[in-house]
Amino acid sequence: MPAENAPVAGNLDDDDYPAYTMGRAADVLGITPAFLRAIGEAELITPLRSEGGHRRYSRRQLRVAARARELVDQGTPIEAACRIITLEDELDDALRLNREMRRKLDEHSPNI
Repeated sequence: MPAENAPVAGNLDDDDYPAYTMGRAADVLGITPAFLRAIGEAELITPLRSEGGHRRYSRRQLRVAARARELVDQGTPIEAACRIITLEDELDDALRLNREMRRKLDEHSPNI
């Protein structure tokens, strides 16, 4: 989560900075605000709320929403699309961790 007093320019490269309003996010992705609300209700993404209670989305969340839309456009029910994306993310994390562990083992094992 961004620091409250962080300079705005420093947030431009931050994939997690909640720079997009719901309307702008929907426009950028070519989807409806209702779709964003639906994937939020399915807990695929959790937008930050502004002081006024408005949803704000990061670029990372927009990529996830775009992936969900892609799956739904292919005929996947929205709940299933959200689950697929969650499982894809978990698999990516597990594969990354596995690579890191193998690298550490390789560094610490004697060459035979």
